[in-house]
Amino acid sequence: MKAKTIGQVAKSSGVSERTLRYYEELGILMPERTAAGYRVYREADERRLAQIMAMRRCGLPLTTIGHLVKNPAADIHAALVAHLRTLRAQGKSVEAATKRTLAALESLERIQGMKPQDAFEQLKREGLEGFEREYGQEARERYGDAAIEQANQRMMALTKDEWDAKELLEESIKVQLRLAMATGDPASAESNELARMHERWIAIHWGSGYEKEAYLGLVRGYLADPRFTAYYDDACGEGATEFLVKAVEAYQG
Repeated sequence: MKAKTIGQVAKSSGVSERTLRYYEELGILMPERTAAGYRVYREADERRLAQIMAMRRCGLPLTTIGHLVKNPAADIHAALVAHLRTLRAQGKSVEAATKRTLAALESLERIQGMKPQDAFEQLKREGLEGFEREYGQEARERYGDAAIEQANQRMMALTKDEWDAKELLEESIKVQLRLAMATGDPASAESNELARMHERWIAIHWGSGYEKEAYLGLVRGYLADPRFTAYYDDACGEGATEFLVKAVEAYQG
């Protein structure tokens, strides 16, 4: 195939000459130079440009693209599949956040005019009722009515500050889970911190007197029901729940 000038490549690809020069500055598209200093694009350069264009269209940042095209061992197909999983997880997260926001708006309408403490108690009751509707039957079958009732009583006994701290910890666990997943190691320092945070969160709901095996059984149970699995997978990406379980298992020894 005959080599092309920068103008010819710009015309055939639809990528401006300015962008082609920028890609060269970044080191992700490096055409040869003639003795006179003119750029010469060969077939391999055009194939790489096509790859760059495809990755840009799906939203990958140039820093990631640079890593992929500069690293001979990088698997571009695998990277795009992983990016697709992330996009799908983000879509589910947005959908879930939309539902939570709509529910919050409905709750706000119901508590208008209430005294602050009465409104807080109403919101707690609605939160527990929502859990009961979504997971109640399975939770009671797995852990027993007595355990669920005790957990509900603990929640209703929380002060507003304690409740807010619980909610903050719940969201912080998701952030820590993303950090731990980035290490790829369920036994990393980040994963150990994740396990400690999750243990504190469980203690708020179940108390601190549970046996180690009971705790591990509870966590492993997340993988037994798609709805429990979706809670962390939707927030942090596919495989998040499985990673959390492995992190807890590694930490508990």
